[in-house]
Amino acid sequence: MILVTGGAGFIGSNFVLDWIAVMGEPVINLDRLTYAGNLKNLAQLEGDPRHIFVRGDIGDYDLVAKLLAEYRPRAIVNFAAESHVDRSIHGPEDFIQTNIVGTYRLLEAARGYWNALPEAEKAAFRFLHVSTDEVYGSLGPTDPPFSETNRYEPNSPYSASKAASDHLVRAWHHTYGLPVLTTNCSNNYGPYQFPEKLIPLMIVNALSGKPLPVYGDGLNVRDWLYVKDHCAAIRCVLDRGRTGETYNIGGWNEKTNLEIVHTLCHLLDELKPRTDGKSYREQITYVKDRPGHDRRYAIDARKIERELGWRPAETFESGIRKTVNWYLDHPDWVESVTSEAYRDLSGRQ
Repeated sequence: MILVTGGAGFIGSNFVLDWIAVMGEPVINLDRLTYAGNLKNLAQLEGDPRHIFVRGDIGDYDLVAKLLAEYRPRAIVNFAAESHVDRSIHGPEDFIQTNIVGTYRLLEAARGYWNALPEAEKAAFRFLHVSTDEVYGSLGPTDPPFSETNRYEPNSPYSASKAASDHLVRAWHHTYGLPVLTTNCSNNYGPYQFPEKLIPLMIVNALSGKPLPVYGDGLNVRDWLYVKDHCAAIRCVLDRGRTGETYNIGGWNEKTNLEIVHTLCHLLDELKPRTDGKSYREQITYVKDRPGHDRRYAIDARKIERELGWRPAETFESGIRKTVNWYLDHPDWVESVTSEAYRDLSGRQ
């Protein structure tokens, strides 16, 4: 059995679904169910005894300690985080509390549990911390992609809070010996992503006849990783990664935001044409840039391929088509999340 935190969010829920489908191993799923956490993501596991859902906060030390003592998981996979840059700019305190204080308390509960395990279980235990490429800062147009040895230069309250959590995880390994693993991933996309992030926001707005807001000149570059490839990479790291190590996980897909929006418009023109026969591109609108907007992220994912044999299975072309089809096939899911929490986003990416 493993404990997954934040397992009702976008990446976490995809991981839980894939873990149970691929591994068949039970999961305790701890999630606070903030606006981005949604049990509808896990509807197919309803009644499945391998999925034990607990509503709660990673910052609740007593609750986490109780769950660890009761279920005795062999690993913790920590997805729980506030993760939206715009929200961190408008209200950074939640990011400090969840990403820094919450990670600290989760580490402390894990350390107490791990120290009390019998030697064989102690040796096998792992704490895997899921982080972001944003901790490395911003790249110039010709800079090499981020490797695991890049120094940390976070530029937003979100990335600063994730950088702090990464440092805590590292310190708990070097000071206390806790067997940790850290992964830093590029931009994920795929099913169940809340429509404040670029790709689902554009899909939802396009289908609703709303503007497709593009920050600045639209030439900010990101590396894009299909979420199920990310889940497979995390399984590899958990299974074979060296404790204390960091593994960067990327999709080898650098695209500008404008390229992404044009691709989505092209796919929607094909799969769900506008009734007036015009292209969805006509809905593109340029808006004032985000404060401190990082220009380029790119991941060098050679270490995880070299050491663990992982490489993404999806190309961007195959993954983005699957993603658009998923949103078109799940209008009820889209309606439920947009009606409950989307109204206050004001078209932000």
